Amino acid sequence: MTELTEPHPQGAPAWVDMMTGDRAGAAEFYGGLFGWDFEQAEAGRTRALVRGKPVAGFTGVPGDSLLPVVWTTYFATDDLDDTLALLVAHGGTQLGPAFDAGADGRGALAVDPTGAAFGLWEAGTHIGAHVVREPGAVWWNELATRDAAGAVEFYRAVLGLEPDPAPGSGYRRLSLDGHVVAGVFSMDDAVPEGIPAHWMAYFTVPDADVAATRARELGGVVVHPVVEVPFGRFTTLGDPSGATFRIIQPPPSPRG
Repeated sequence: MTELTEPHPQGAPAWVDMMTGDRAGAAEFYGGLFGWDFEQAEAGRTRALVRGKPVAGFTGVPGDSLLPVVWTTYFATDDLDDTLALLVAHGGTQLGPAFDAGADGRGALAVDPTGAAFGLWEAGTHIGAHVVREPGAVWWNELATRDAAGAVEFYRAVLGLEPDPAPGSGYRRLSLDGHVVAGVFSMDDAVPEGIPAHWMAYFTVPDADVAATRARELGGVVVHPVVEVPFGRFTTLGDPSGATFRIIQPPPSPRG
């Protein structure tokens, strides 16, 4: 369990947000799945709460919007304008103008050179997630791309994230000041060509099987069976609007 009271450091994943034309429906699904409470925020936004503290958000868009309903990972920046300039200089694309969320802060959406969308957040009073790595909160953020090497170089240049290859695999971990903060998964030929590069949020659950069953009951989709790996048990879910995300049951903490 980690609780934060200060802004996330430059380059760290700070927040996840879903654009949706049905915030009420999203609240019903995710509230039922994760036990979230909710509060209204600046600029038509809804914040999800665990123990009364923000962990994720919904941004309202028109119901007839053609924008895809997706979870977006936002990275912290101390200076949004400087980071956007770096982003463009290293082959990224800014999606529209930066947005002002009042006292909460400023943000922008972008696409990396491999095609994955993400966000940037310059904190004001809203630092991002106050709680991570406990049930209902984000555990991990992972980039899936067909150009892992190019992606690693981009995020190193723009956000200062250093690559840390996982021993014995092609998986890359991204570190900040010696702390692993995100991962990069290289999509190979086994992944259908129609799946674009993307960032994926993992939400923590106490029991992956129970959570997957609950997601079905709430109208969601279990994309594949629960998989057991060294870092826990996970599966990919789809919500009723089509947004995909992952749930992870971390391994038990060692006793000693």
